Amino acid sequence: MFRNKEKYKPAVPRKTLLAIAGLMWCGVGIMLTSMAYHWLKDYAGNPWFFAVPGFAAALVIHHFGFLKIVDKNLGRIARLPGKPCVFSFISWKSYLIIIIMVTLGITLRHSPIPKPYLSVIYLGIGLSLFLSSIRYFRNLLTN
Repeated sequence: MFRNKEKYKPAVPRKTLLAIAGLMWCGVGIMLTSMAYHWLKDYAGNPWFFAVPGFAAALVIHHFGFLKIVDKNLGRIARLPGKPCVFSFISWKSYLIIIIMVTLGITLRHSPIPKPYLSVIYLGIGLSLFLSSIRYFRNLLTN
């Protein structure tokens, strides 16, 4: 039935993969940072008590964690042959990690942990995702 399955592959140029990856990291980063902001905005106490550790965590996560992942992903995208599939903007293992992280995020949001404490985690991960997305866009514009 599918003798020539290549013609059904949603193939795109590598630059499109870079744009999709950058937009995905940027969008999720903005979403998580926005959630943390709203939780802290509604907090009756001093929101900086939670925001400062969140900012510090973001810098550490960005520098020591996500930049390495982005660089690995950029190298993988550069080595893809021809026009790769649109879904190859991340590796298959990353899809599994995303499922675990989304499940963990939903579980944490519905847990009894107070939102200001969760805002530290969400701000740290969200801001670091946003900062790391810049590398995708820079690579897209320079190559």
